[in-house]
Amino acid sequence: MRTGWARPNVLIGRAEEKKRLEALVSGARLGHGGAIVLHGEAGVGKSALLHHVRVTADLRVLRASGTEYESEVPFAALHQLCLPVLEYAAELPAAHREALHTAFGLSEGRTGPSRVGFAVLNLLSAAAADRPMICLTDDAQWVDSASARALIFAARRIETEPIAMIFAMRSLAERDEFRALPEQAVHGLSEAEAQFFLDGADPALDPEVRERLIAESRGNPLALLELPRAGGFTIPKATSVTSQIEKSYRSRLRDLPAEARRLLILASADPTGDPGLLWPAARLLEIDIPTGSALAGMSGLIEFGTRIRFCHPLARSVTYRTADVQTRRAAHLALAEVTDASTAPDRRAWHFAQACAGPDEDVAKELDRSAARARSRGGINAAAVFLERAAELSFDPGTRIERGLSAVSLFLESGALDAAASLLRSIVTPGMDATVRGRYELLRGRLAFARRGDADGPRFMLDAARSLERVDPVGSREAMVDALEMSLVVGRATNMMDEVLSLARSDTSGRHPLDVLDALALLADKGHRIGVPALRAVLHGDEGREPLWVRRPALAAMIASELWEPDTHAQIAHRLVRESRRSGSSLRLKLGLGQLASSAAFAGDLPRAAVAVAEEEAIADATGTPSVWYHRLHLAAMRGHRTEGLRLFATAAGEGHSGQLLANLHWATAVLHNSLRDHPAALTAARRAVAHDDLFLAGMSLPELVEAAVRCGAREEAVAALSALTERTTAGGTPTGLGIAAYARGLVTGREDDYQEAVEHLSRVDLVPYRARAHLLYGEWLRRAGRRKDCRTQLRTALDLSRSSGLDALARRAAAELRATGEHVRRSRPYGDQLTPQEANIARLAATGATSNEIATRLFLSPRTVDTHLQRVFRKLGIHSRRHLRDHPALRLPPANP
Repeated sequence: MRTGWARPNVLIGRAEEKKRLEALVSGARLGHGGAIVLHGEAGVGKSALLHHVRVTADLRVLRASGTEYESEVPFAALHQLCLPVLEYAAELPAAHREALHTAFGLSEGRTGPSRVGFAVLNLLSAAAADRPMICLTDDAQWVDSASARALIFAARRIETEPIAMIFAMRSLAERDEFRALPEQAVHGLSEAEAQFFLDGADPALDPEVRERLIAESRGNPLALLELPRAGGFTIPKATSVTSQIEKSYRSRLRDLPAEARRLLILASADPTGDPGLLWPAARLLEIDIPTGSALAGMSGLIEFGTRIRFCHPLARSVTYRTADVQTRRAAHLALAEVTDASTAPDRRAWHFAQACAGPDEDVAKELDRSAARARSRGGINAAAVFLERAAELSFDPGTRIERGLSAVSLFLESGALDAAASLLRSIVTPGMDATVRGRYELLRGRLAFARRGDADGPRFMLDAARSLERVDPVGSREAMVDALEMSLVVGRATNMMDEVLSLARSDTSGRHPLDVLDALALLADKGHRIGVPALRAVLHGDEGREPLWVRRPALAAMIASELWEPDTHAQIAHRLVRESRRSGSSLRLKLGLGQLASSAAFAGDLPRAAVAVAEEEAIADATGTPSVWYHRLHLAAMRGHRTEGLRLFATAAGEGHSGQLLANLHWATAVLHNSLRDHPAALTAARRAVAHDDLFLAGMSLPELVEAAVRCGAREEAVAALSALTERTTAGGTPTGLGIAAYARGLVTGREDDYQEAVEHLSRVDLVPYRARAHLLYGEWLRRAGRRKDCRTQLRTALDLSRSSGLDALARRAAAELRATGEHVRRSRPYGDQLTPQEANIARLAATGATSNEIATRLFLSPRTVDTHLQRVFRKLGIHSRRHLRDHPALRLPPANP
């Protein structure tokens, strides 16, 4: 009997749950998709609600169910759900078809959950175009992680699709990733509802027994059925309902004959429920199948049919856990023997692994192969689990450590940090050789770096470098650079750079060409005049050497900015984005888009920056990884909206970031407040930014410190900051650096020649915010010198540059200065609230000529969603086609209104 049911197809109670589910289904019929997670304790009636939806909705229904013993098989649940509509894959682009076929083991290749999630979204969209659809996933707490990520990805993007997705699980605490979806708690029945339920289940039940049963079950329908079998007629005890239900199942198992118990244990070890596996395995174990199946079926614990089904997942779990170890191993061995090695090699290997009582190298090698297959299909966590078990079964200590370290690396890659930490602790042994010790320390560093708030990563990386110094000099230097890069991020650059460079200097063998460590050592030892040429040589890779940005794009971008080479920074970003799209690396693409957004923000191309930010955020959402902050800070600083910027900065500060992100935050705050003429606040922020003494940001923060200090009367501080800025920019020798230093010098000296030099240098570069600022500062100086006619020319240029790029704060300043000269300044028309951020980003991409399919791919949406948003954009803007989007004022970021 289904839990929550008293009579066939009559769902008792559940008014709130039914209302939400019916609204979800009605929305899907109308093309307004949505998702929900039902959660509640075992037996409370979640499956009954899914059944209610299935039999009443009159839509196409796809179903899947998580299984405890299949939770590590990649895409197992997704395969269940999509198999009935897989024919629609023929309508998808080739890349999506390949992702699905690879995920489901139908072809060789490599893929990942985000790619598969995108393919599933489009598969479901294609199928739903014929008929609205409901996707039901029960026991989602046991859905494998690859399926969960793909399904959640799709569920968050079906708002314009005729699709409803419903997940049922015990507790959101078990699977945090499902918190991204709307949720509905499912509680026990009320006392009146429980009474009605029992009337249907057992009308002759004694009234006193009935009252105690209702009290003890706390309205849990499964408990109402099971507690009488668990001695449930006593005073209720302080134990969970789930424990009492399990007690009932154990009691029923104990009462069964041995043959029935053996068959049940065998069935509990097989997550597929395939009779084609169960009966051959039972024959191998010499189980009396007719007798065992008849008695087991009579117990009500299991049903034998075209699929083998336990009455409840708890029944399967209790059956498996109450069996002794020897019986479980025998069951797994039999199942392994009857599992087809060609069609289900991973399940076969897993059964063999569970059957092992000790090390077994043959099984370990099979698990190695399973790990390789899982990784190629995007099941990184599954691959790690396979390798972890392979390590446990390894005879040779060296092989065991190698497999264990590989598993740790994969756990890290999948984001399973606790599993990685636990396994890494178990691997360390006395007497590890230097190579293994170095690899161990590298993984410790990566783990610490991945853990939020743990700043020990650079230290572990430096320990790895020391371990590898003699046995692997190349690996040692790579670890030093890792330590340096990490230290820039976590905020230990000053001390760590000293230690890294000290270790790098100790290598006097001359066995390596000039590298970034040598160049940074020159910079630290002899200053920018000597160090900058070496850094530039490393960055660009002259004399046949590989440019730094080929393998270290993030560090190379910092160095390009340190050298005041914005064009190089832009080239690195564009190349990284282009190559990442080609290779399919989502993590590198996120990095590239972040760099591209920052480069565009510095250039004043704010629409391009906004599109890059939107795409980076879409990828972060698709891959389940945190979105980066620095590019959003840069964009907000240049836009110059006080409320928006300060809100974003407060959010970033509240997350407790450190290191380079904190330096970015201080720099952005200084830029915003200087632009808004809040110079005391800018001075405080600029001091903090310069104090970080990091590559790139310390130098870029010096102009902010000069302006804020001059405006606040801190002349000595302004002079010192100008001196440091001049040293850096003179060594770099670029028009960007020389121009910025010139207007900073004009603020200190008050000489017109300095402002003229700034305007001249910056006229040769495409950095609109800095060009506008040079004209603005020159115009302000001219106005205060009483040269009204001359100042208007400079201020108009500053205003035009600022408005055309959406530099709101600078535009307001320029407009205010012009008004002070008596000139009338028209107000620009505001468009900011017309479009949502999603609509604006889609419209900007469409304005470049991108098709709906191309936009959908970039933003991880379905083409139908893109078209729906574009129709809304056309309606809001009063236009009728994509060609009207180009140069439309509503797509500028942001609308200046001085």
